[in-house]
Amino acid sequence: MTAVILDISRLISRVRHHTPSGVDRVEMAYARGLQRVYGDHLAFAAVHPTGSYGRIDRATALAYLDELERRWTSEDSGSGQRSIASVLPWMVRLLPKPVPAGEARPILVQVSPHHLIDRAKVARKLAAENARFVCMVHDLIPIEYPEYARPGGAELHARRMETVATFADAVIVNSAATGRSFQPWIERSGREIATHVALLGTERMAQPEVAPQSDGRPWFVCLGTIEPRKNHLLLLHLWRDLAQTLPPEKVPRLVVIGRRGWENEQVLDMLERCPSLAPHVEEVAGCSDRKLATLVRGARALLMPTFAEGFGMPIAEALSVGVPVICSDIPAHHEVGGDTPDYAGPLDGARWKSLVLDHAERGPAWQAQAARLPRWQAPTWEDHMGLVEQALARLA
Repeated sequence: MTAVILDISRLISRVRHHTPSGVDRVEMAYARGLQRVYGDHLAFAAVHPTGSYGRIDRATALAYLDELERRWTSEDSGSGQRSIASVLPWMVRLLPKPVPAGEARPILVQVSPHHLIDRAKVARKLAAENARFVCMVHDLIPIEYPEYARPGGAELHARRMETVATFADAVIVNSAATGRSFQPWIERSGREIATHVALLGTERMAQPEVAPQSDGRPWFVCLGTIEPRKNHLLLLHLWRDLAQTLPPEKVPRLVVIGRRGWENEQVLDMLERCPSLAPHVEEVAGCSDRKLATLVRGARALLMPTFAEGFGMPIAEALSVGVPVICSDIPAHHEVGGDTPDYAGPLDGARWKSLVLDHAERGPAWQAQAARLPRWQAPTWEDHMGLVEQALARLA
C-alpha cells in the first residue's frame, strides 16, 4: 500500500487554543479517517511553529490529537489562549524529525491553507518527501468577495491558490460550488489536476449539558465567526425591530455563538451598546462542544444569513439533530441542505422577519420543515473518506 502522509501543521499551530475552528475540525477528521483507512501506512508531518518541517513521531501525534479532542470537549473551555509556558512541553515533543530516506514515493495530503502562501516552503517539503501532493480547497471567498476579507486577504489567498495550482496532483473540494470557483486556476496553470467533490462529513454533536435556565421564550442560534460576510447585522437589526414592536415576553431570544473576527465594528457596537438588544441577544464565545450542543439542540432554528460560504457546516450539524434551519439562498447552502431548510435572500429582511416569527410560534413554515427533516440525509465522514481513498488510489 502506498504510504500516505498527513500534514497536521494547522492543528499544531493551534496548541494554545481551547476551542476549534471549522478548519481545525476538518484536519482532525482527516487524521482520524485516514488512520482508520491506512493504519500504519499513515505518517504525520508538519511545519512546526519554529519554521522547521519534518515528520512527527506517530505515537506523539496520536497523543496530541487525543489531547486536543479532550480539550475541545472540556467543560472549562475558555475564550482566551493558554500560556506559552503551559504548552511548551507539547511544542518540544512535536518538534519534527528528518524525513526517512529510501521510502517509496508517498502521497502528502494537506487539508488546511497553512503555509500555502509560501510557495518555496511547499516546494521544499515536497522535495524532501519526494511526494505527490493532494490538497483541499475550502473556498475562494477572499478572492471573490475581497470586501469581506482582512486587508490584503485577497492577495494572500490568491498566492495560496497559485501554490495549489502549481504543485497539487489532485484537489479535494468541499462542494461543487468551490470546485467551479477553483477551475479557472487549474485552466491558467496549464496542468492536469484531478478535482474531487466530497461534501464534508457532519460532525456528531455532543450530548447536551443540563438544560439551560430559560424564561420560557424560544431561542434561535447563529453560529460562526463574527465577521462581515456572516451578515450578523441583518439579524441584529431584525431583533431590534422585534424588540421595539413586540411585547418583551413575545420577543424570542437570539444566541450569537462565535469568536469575534475582523472589521465588525458595527456588529460589536450593536452587541455592546444597543439597549434594545440587551434583554434579547446573548453573545457566546469560547463555547465547549457540550454547551454548543445544548444551545443548538434546544433552538427553535439555526439562522445562517451569510453572503458567501464554501460549504455551510452549521447547517448540516443542525439538521442532523433535527433542528430546523433558516439560511441564505446561496449555492453552497443548497448543496448541503437540499430542499429541507427555509431559504431567504441575505438582504430580504422582510422574509427573514416572517420566517423567524413563524418558527418562534411553530407556525406553518416551521411545521412544513419539520415534516421535511426526516428525509434529509447527512453527509458523512465515511462517505467523504471513501471518495478521498479513491482519489489517492488513482494517484498511486
